[in-house]
Amino acid sequence: MLLDHVGIAVEKIEEALDLYRLLGFHIIARGQVETFNVEVCMLDAGGAKLELLAPLGPGAVQSFLEKRGPGLHHVAFNVTDIRAELDRLRIAGMKLVDEAPRLGFGGHQVAFLHPKSTLGALIELVQA
Repeated sequence: MLLDHVGIAVEKIEEALDLYRLLGFHIIARGQVETFNVEVCMLDAGGAKLELLAPLGPGAVQSFLEKRGPGLHHVAFNVTDIRAELDRLRIAGMKLVDEAPRLGFGGHQVAFLHPKSTLGALIELVQA
């Protein structure tokens, strides 16, 4: 697995972009993911990406912000066969948030591993 991106929950994309542009990051993609009810802005981080996530309404990112405030939301790793990887992890006893892949940003297949099985970190698997 290779690092694909680091997801950062923010209240508003434009406000967050003020900081990340100042730090020298550039936008490589922007859009919405209706299935997750979020606005997404991908920033080039030199081989990996930073993914800014802002809620469009009720959903996991809005709940995260209400409980914890802005900050690190998840770490995502690129996999070549997400279904096989989910099967392998399920057999190994890993608790999954997603039993099957869902459609994520950019049309990628994504699935999340439960933090209870990953030492407290929300991990996303991404198949381009």
